[in-house]
Amino acid sequence: MSQNVDVRLRGPEAFDFARRAVQEMERHGVWPTAVNFELWVNFLANPQGELGREITRILETGTAFTETVSDELAARYLPKAKLTDQIRDTGDQLSRELASVSAAISSAKQSSADYGQTLATASRSLSSSADLDALAVTVKTLSQATERVQQENASLEKRLSDSSSEVARLREHLELVRREATTDGLTNLANRKAFDEELERACLEAEQSGRPVTLALIDIDHFKGFNDTWGHQTGDQVIRYVASVIGRVGATPRLAARYGGEEFAIIFPDEGRDVAGAVLEEMRQEIASRMLKRRSTNEDLGAITVSSGYAQRRAGESAHALMERSDAALYASKRGGRNRATCGDGATKAA
Repeated sequence: MSQNVDVRLRGPEAFDFARRAVQEMERHGVWPTAVNFELWVNFLANPQGELGREITRILETGTAFTETVSDELAARYLPKAKLTDQIRDTGDQLSRELASVSAAISSAKQSSADYGQTLATASRSLSSSADLDALAVTVKTLSQATERVQQENASLEKRLSDSSSEVARLREHLELVRREATTDGLTNLANRKAFDEELERACLEAEQSGRPVTLALIDIDHFKGFNDTWGHQTGDQVIRYVASVIGRVGATPRLAARYGGEEFAIIFPDEGRDVAGAVLEEMRQEIASRMLKRRSTNEDLGAITVSSGYAQRRAGESAHALMERSDAALYASKRGGRNRATCGDGATKAA
């Protein structure tokens, strides 16, 4: 399983990896801006992913890698950029809505102040005059002022009601943006960003509570060869199928994520290695039991198998260390013949 981009940029190979990204940008005539660097680092880390395939397509067609192209790629494939832009847009709408409400409240306050002044004037007039005509004028003035205040209050009430609805709509939109920014577009599983955040949170909670948390890493066997033989669209079909099974066994309160390419992960909060091992065995058998067909031609694709590695967090162990142990267990499954689950503590379940 290929490592997380962030991990690679903080490990021993970081400078070589960064130099390679810059060299590739120079080779293709791409300016080394911050956005382009992030795009190319992700591309080199996962050339078979959605971003990788799109950049490959752009390079093959000879399309110029302009700033507009970079911005569009970042907005589409880098969740952080997408989240930032949409939150900024929604924040602007919210600011305008609050400014409108503030103006309505200011207007109502001014009307109330004017009404108070009118009442004070009327009080003095009533105290100093017994003239019926003057009294009639004062009463009419009070009636008109009262009507104006009532209209202003009704307008404010409606504006506040409309604003409440608009703020609720914006809140729902922000929640939708948050979900989109943390969801993998191909599989509808959690994406790597959501996985990284949840693993950190789960490890912290486990440290505080003393309860277990187990991490499983899963990889589709021989996927690159399969992808080269049948093409990316059929490869995506296989990824979606495997993801559907992983999503079912990794449903809440567990977290199932697409970690990148053909790589997946499941976090098991409050569950130990024995439970995780049983779930992974169930998943492995279900995936391998189905003979897939190519949708476009109905050709048999054969059976798909997966390898996995899992480990239960140890006291004081960081999320990164737990990842490394699970990753090592995954590699042990692959070295052992694939189509099996290996525990970071030594137990193996195979076909």
